[in-house]
Amino acid sequence: MNLGALVSETRNPETMDLDALSTLELVQRFNQQDSRVAAAVKATLPAVARAVDAAAEALKAGGRLIYMGAGTSGRLGVLDAAECPPTFGVPHGLVVGLIAGGPDALLRAVEGAEDNPQLGEADLIALNLSARDLVVGLAASGRTPYVLGGLRYARSMGCTTVAISCNPDSPLAGAADIAISPVVGPEALTGSTRLKSGTAQKLVLNTLSTGAMVKFGKVYQNLMVDMKASNHKLMDRACRMVVEATGVAREEAETLLQQTGYEVKPAILMALTGLDAAAAKERLAAHQGFLRGALSR
Repeated sequence: MNLGALVSETRNPETMDLDALSTLELVQRFNQQDSRVAAAVKATLPAVARAVDAAAEALKAGGRLIYMGAGTSGRLGVLDAAECPPTFGVPHGLVVGLIAGGPDALLRAVEGAEDNPQLGEADLIALNLSARDLVVGLAASGRTPYVLGGLRYARSMGCTTVAISCNPDSPLAGAADIAISPVVGPEALTGSTRLKSGTAQKLVLNTLSTGAMVKFGKVYQNLMVDMKASNHKLMDRACRMVVEATGVAREEAETLLQQTGYEVKPAILMALTGLDAAAAKERLAAHQGFLRGALSR
């Protein structure tokens, strides 16, 4: 595929005068372009929903959610993966971010790493890829060899695969079981896919991981009830969640959390059922960690 023919690489006729604008006009022009991203993502939501369900099923089956990309796309995947343990209380390694060139590529470009499909396969082999895992390939262009190599290997291993790209009918989309292709149009700065394309990919990733965690029992109502209360701010948030979910006084919420080791879900269950900490944790385990299910018993 000719790179110059890609939507994400063409010149934007609405931003041909960036270097002649006042500063306010310049940032307004960028903002006008950014305002189109949400609509592009909206058009892909049926595919995003399928990816959320596939991710949740992978996690329930004991698999992992694995992102892989190069450059900006790779960094976005690593960021989303890194945010899942503190937000949802999942162990490190359940959501994995791979970037072409390895960890050094997070801070500086590793020349040529994205051009080698064997590196994508090798990185998945190093993770001991299992058919239970879900692999998500990220590439704004939809043609990055590192990602294509990884997705092809993942499919050969029996994994469900997802492609997130910003060009229609891309090779990446054709290499995956589920294709998510928000077409945001030419970038304000020609070819700089860290702009609209990067924003679109981040929106999709946020929705994918958060949606999967909701389906995996990590959320009650709209509260992140499996969050790890690892500092004073998060301990305060844990207390507020118990208060908001149950209506108990703050002092009672603090007492309940002390009894559970600052685990929010059993504290809420205790407040609403009168169970002690051990019984609350036992009931949650019997409902695979789903608080709503434990409460409806």
